[in-house]
Amino acid sequence: MGDTGRPVEAWVARGGYVDGPGDQGETDVVAAQLQQEQLVVDDVYARLDALREQASAQLQQVRATSVGGSHQARSERDSFSTLYADRLATYDAVEQRLLFGRIDLREDDDEKLSSRYVGRIGLSDADHTPVLTDWRAPAARPFYQATAARPGGVVRRRHVATRGRVVTGIEDDVLDVDQLDDDTRAGLAGEGALLAALGAHRTGRMHDIVATIQSEQDEIIRSDVEGVLVVQGGPGTGKTAVALHRAAYLLYAHRERLARSGVLMVGPSDAFLTYIERVLPALGETGVVSTTMASLLPDVVASAPEDPAVARVKGRAAMAGVISRAVAARQRVPAETITVRVGSHELEIRPDDVAAARSRARRAHQPHNGARTVFVRTMLSTLARQYAAQLGSDVSGEDLAGITEDIRSERDVRVHLNLAWMPLTPEGLVRDLWSKPHRLLEAAPSMSRADRALLQRDRGAPWTEADVPLIDEAAELIGERIDPERARAEAEAEAQQRAEIAYARDSMQASGAGGGMVSAETLAARFADTGPVLTTAERAASDRSWTYGHIVVDEAQELSAMAWRVLLRRCPSRSFTVVGDTGQTSSGAGADRWSDVFDAVVRGSWRQAELTINYRTPASVMDAATAVLRAAAERDGVELTASPVVSARDLDGALRISEGTVEDEVARSRELGGTTAVIAPRAQLAGLRERLGVTGTVDLTAPVVVLDPVAAKGLEFDAVVALDVGSMARGDAYVAMTRPTRSLTLVGNQPVGLPGS
Repeated sequence: MGDTGRPVEAWVARGGYVDGPGDQGETDVVAAQLQQEQLVVDDVYARLDALREQASAQLQQVRATSVGGSHQARSERDSFSTLYADRLATYDAVEQRLLFGRIDLREDDDEKLSSRYVGRIGLSDADHTPVLTDWRAPAARPFYQATAARPGGVVRRRHVATRGRVVTGIEDDVLDVDQLDDDTRAGLAGEGALLAALGAHRTGRMHDIVATIQSEQDEIIRSDVEGVLVVQGGPGTGKTAVALHRAAYLLYAHRERLARSGVLMVGPSDAFLTYIERVLPALGETGVVSTTMASLLPDVVASAPEDPAVARVKGRAAMAGVISRAVAARQRVPAETITVRVGSHELEIRPDDVAAARSRARRAHQPHNGARTVFVRTMLSTLARQYAAQLGSDVSGEDLAGITEDIRSERDVRVHLNLAWMPLTPEGLVRDLWSKPHRLLEAAPSMSRADRALLQRDRGAPWTEADVPLIDEAAELIGERIDPERARAEAEAEAQQRAEIAYARDSMQASGAGGGMVSAETLAARFADTGPVLTTAERAASDRSWTYGHIVVDEAQELSAMAWRVLLRRCPSRSFTVVGDTGQTSSGAGADRWSDVFDAVVRGSWRQAELTINYRTPASVMDAATAVLRAAAERDGVELTASPVVSARDLDGALRISEGTVEDEVARSRELGGTTAVIAPRAQLAGLRERLGVTGTVDLTAPVVVLDPVAAKGLEFDAVVALDVGSMARGDAYVAMTRPTRSLTLVGNQPVGLPGS
């Protein structure tokens, strides 16, 4: 072993995961087992390299093919190019910790054990014999579910630790010791892999937990795709990790259903999306659309902060009716007859005719701008009949068409028809509501004067996240402008795409290039005449009307009723994974009970799972945060609905209450290594960043970051220095206190409810 350059002896000398130093016999057994696992890891990586080289060669061959030829030939070339590029991306993404586990099983009455290795993706050798089982496959489930009480045929579960391609440790959970021989019983036992993960320093980037998924987490990850699954869990229970692994699992288990429509991941902030961005690729998935509510709409930049009281009003479900009435108010019947001149003739735009045309347009059940075409066509026909009557003769055919065009071209006619049925844009409608008091009063007559005053602002004011659901609601009711040329072009493009899909499917079947990784529909949809244009994720992100096969929502307790309307529109199948903690709600428009959200929008057709073990926060810190939360809930008259959370570990000195300065406490925390976050009320951030020398945008990989509680949601750090927690709202205080994995220091205004206060 020493000649290989692998650090096996050094690991054994340190004791590895052996309880106690052990004797020489135990050490020799462990060394032999490490060597055995290294040989397996070598074989698995050799197979990965072979597949990578094969895909690379195939990609180069396809790209070297002449770009000429028929459209079908180009489409086939581009489809295979994408297939091989996707395979390469997957092989590269799973390079680290490719193999991480093994289960030894007793097959029925057979006394001989069989071993099954578990990893990030499934691999088979050249003879199609499995050498690595995908962690999402049913065959891998015993790795996560087996217990001593219910082993399910599993005799031993082994965690294999690697650094690069080198085995650095093994950790065994022995579930049926009687089935093991004497050599394999030697000194190997439980939970070191999980504890090692808990104790590791944070890096500012989230890592997957695929090697340490616990049983309660695995049940949620593999839960049925149908319906709304709500995962309630306190701080540090792994909600986000479970949500991401569930997205990867569903894409694996339901690829044909989800690959074409995609999966949408909605997070609370851009910093959060940066924090999690490496997890799904490391799990073998690269096609998930990740966004925040503020960034959900193409071409709408919602970056301005919103006053909580304003956000509360904008988030009410009743605002859907306000938007609907605002649109309907732009479909107006004039109070009296209007006379317009067309050539030498005077025509009348009569209220009764406008009302009849409006009714006919509304019966078309099209969005406002689309129905406007019906309205205008009906009114032009009515005016043309008036014109013909004044001529005193029957007019039809080309003559009637010419008269209609003359009427359409008359400026006064266009002006008055526009006033009766105004063409709209969603942004313009919402800006009018906020900047023109009479428009808001017209659309919201029952809204209180105080609430209407809260909503008033300058027309040029920047958008906020609370505006996005209202703009989307307006877009749903208004639709797009009707462009005949564009409609014809889209129809031609759809016909062409259908032909490409059919040809891609035939080509893939003929060449045997399928394999279940990418469907013909997915491949063909990515390309145009000149080659690849947009991935499914890119097309989805740029299309407001795109609907997804599944949506994952993190920190879901913060979403307003209007925000849920936005997401429900984007998933007609109502297939959601919703993770959050109602104890951490900080938005006035958010939820204190999941039933308040989902009983209303999916008529009770939802289910809830709970995560109750905190893997992040030391017990002393968690106990203090819970006491502060309860005291604040009692003060606010709010009933806490979440289950208690139990921390998996505690650390000496994890909680400190300091009378020192923020600068001193940050310096002290830095001595512990890892990452430090200073969490303070938003109003204090600018001054704190200047004092601490933290400049530029938030960089979670920096040694010190300065955040407010909202931006800190979903994140974790080795150490947290929390300033003036006593002045924070209930949910914000709870969030600030539960971000650390090692130490929390409270500085300044202290919260009510601290133990001993």
